[in-house]
Amino acid sequence: MEITKVNISEKLSLFNDHWNPRIAGELNGQHVKLAKFQGEFIWHSHEHEDEMFLVLNGEFMMEMRDKNILLKEGEFLIVPKGVEHRPVAKNEVSIMLFEPATTLNTGQHQNHLTKNKLDNI
Repeated sequence: MEITKVNISEKLSLFNDHWNPRIAGELNGQHVKLAKFQGEFIWHSHEHEDEMFLVLNGEFMMEMRDKNILLKEGEFLIVPKGVEHRPVAKNEVSIMLFEPATTLNTGQHQNHLTKNKLDNI
């Protein structure tokens, strides 16, 4: 097995689309994903998986039914399983996600934003 480093800025420069996470690494059944957000995502939850969102560049609002949390560069938030949430970004934001490999980006909802198979980057 070859051990290589990952340059996050380089990987982020390889794509420009939004709401389409890419797998940048894998460990212990978890995916390390990179994504870019802009606009509003859908309300969703994950029945069995927690999600961690780390802001690399920019900022976004994580909306939940009982509160909103503004996340800025260098900050992260863990959304516990079962908590309904919706990321909203006025301007483009770059995110690193840590979540189980089984996590579907739209949770229990299937629609045009659902990514059933993620690309490795």
